[in-house]
Amino acid sequence: MITNYTAGHYDVIVIGAGHAGCEAALASARMGCDTLLLTINLDMVAFMPCNPSIGGPAKGHVVREIDALGGEMGRNIDKTFIQLRMLNTGKGPAVHALRAQADKFLYQHTMKETIEKQERLTMRQGMVEELIVEDGVCTGVITKTGAQYFGKAIVLTTGTYLRGKVIMGDLMYESGPNNQQPSVKLSESLKNLGLELVRFKTGTPPRVQKETIDFSKMEIQPGDEQPKYFSYETEPFVREQLPCWLTYTSADTHEIINSNLHRAPMFSGAIEGTGPRYCPSIEDKIVRFADKPKHQIFLEPEGRNTSEYYVQGLSTSMPEEVQLSMLRSIPGLENVKMMRTGYAIEYDAMVPTQLWPTLETKKIPGLFTAGQINGTSGYEEAAGQGVMAGINAARKVLGKEPVILDRSQGYIGVLIDDLVTKGTTEPYRLLTSRAEYRLLLRHDNADLRLTPIGYDIGLISEERYQKFLHKRSTVALEVERLKTTKLRPEPNVQQLLTDLGTVPLNNAVDMISLLRRPEVTYAHLEQLSPSPYELNEEMKEQVEIQIKYEGYIEKQLIHVERLSRMEKKKLPEDLNYAEIRGIANEAKHNLAQIRPLSIGQASRIAGVTPADISILLVYLEQYNKTATARG
Repeated sequence: MITNYTAGHYDVIVIGAGHAGCEAALASARMGCDTLLLTINLDMVAFMPCNPSIGGPAKGHVVREIDALGGEMGRNIDKTFIQLRMLNTGKGPAVHALRAQADKFLYQHTMKETIEKQERLTMRQGMVEELIVEDGVCTGVITKTGAQYFGKAIVLTTGTYLRGKVIMGDLMYESGPNNQQPSVKLSESLKNLGLELVRFKTGTPPRVQKETIDFSKMEIQPGDEQPKYFSYETEPFVREQLPCWLTYTSADTHEIINSNLHRAPMFSGAIEGTGPRYCPSIEDKIVRFADKPKHQIFLEPEGRNTSEYYVQGLSTSMPEEVQLSMLRSIPGLENVKMMRTGYAIEYDAMVPTQLWPTLETKKIPGLFTAGQINGTSGYEEAAGQGVMAGINAARKVLGKEPVILDRSQGYIGVLIDDLVTKGTTEPYRLLTSRAEYRLLLRHDNADLRLTPIGYDIGLISEERYQKFLHKRSTVALEVERLKTTKLRPEPNVQQLLTDLGTVPLNNAVDMISLLRRPEVTYAHLEQLSPSPYELNEEMKEQVEIQIKYEGYIEKQLIHVERLSRMEKKKLPEDLNYAEIRGIANEAKHNLAQIRPLSIGQASRIAGVTPADISILLVYLEQYNKTATARG
């Protein structure tokens, strides 16, 4: 029998060193808390078990927000990318999204090095099997070796390790991702504490050997010649980028899959967990879109110094020999060698409506959760939750008010609000369509939205904050200059406007009016009237977007103000919804379960109607009057 012993006392303990755990631990330590980061395997810090990439639509926005708050993911991917591409450039700025192909192994090692060098942060290898709860409060953890670590706040970021089970055809075995040890007893500990868990599933495709790929049959996907970066701190530099490659499934691929569906675990009933709707396996896509003749497949390098290529779009849990047949039916992969087999993985996750918007559990004070344990999918969603959980755990220890981002402040706010208010019945993935204020939550303005918050909580340095203030004031000065500077119908002005296919001037007109014309860009105005201020490319982009989309932005800001009024109407945590007359029974049940912190949050709960909100507002007014009268 293992003897327990006291191994240390800390302010904050973070369990799991995936993308959520790294951000949580770094945020906590940088805010001045003595922090312990415990992980099953020190060689798997910030590991990418699935796609070796960071960013993309909505996800790239989150990485910029993490950086604006003072987190690490953006800096780390800028140090380790092998390709950068801005997606959706043919569309409006709200959906522009940066995506990086990562050197998977360098990304891990660089993040681990950052953690090792961080003051007040201790990293230890250990399998946490039990939470210590005293008088209903989480005060520590116990590892497999009997080590007891005590903390004032605990952050749980276990990813897909909780009772992990790998599935390939008829083969099933207990495992975390990439054949790592699963965490079994911790799952039991959470259940014993009364927390509700669900079973989810995700998957990954096979990896293939570069030397056996015929790239001549594929379309090259190069990086941007002048790339933009995720971190506002990254200075432009030159690095050789590696291309990705595009090919497609064939009729033979579809035939192989259809003839082996009886061996596919997700159709045979072998898989219990619910999979991600927006990242389905190839067999699921073939069945759901039976009339589609082909599907995109991207070949992506896993690093600069490896032959492994990731086959994006071919996530599968088919038997190994079927996977090889599928691969060899794809143009360019006819003679390919498979280096790793794709697989599905099932795991336990928390029902996220058990969390406050701070990511602290309602049932057990002192216990925070972040990442895939909260029912999300994706490194970026995990990291976004991780930085917020780390911030709020640290602020709880320091006796300060929590930080809660609302839906108009960031995609991170949208993500957390969706989870704790609506819950999720499948692995949750962020999409730009989930944000009602997309034009405000752009990739380019994450610093304007969130850097002041990062500075106030101590995650943004004074030097970086002063640079931010300089950028903000310079943009404002230039916008004002464009409002007050007029151009006259002189020959050079008329010629440029004619060349651009827009109407020449009849009278003098301010430059801001010209910039609102679709054909005119800020670069064109620079030719006519150079700015007296020194603007870099980021500043110029900001000036142009603020002016061209001013009308749309103002409309969204009016909606935000309405939302803000609803969010300011706070609801008591102990409100007895059962006694409120007139509210529908379904609404009463859901309100009592979620326990919203504001009228705004209450209005987003499933089953709560506008009529219920009206009654709740009247009740709240009476409740507050009674409370005031009592003193």
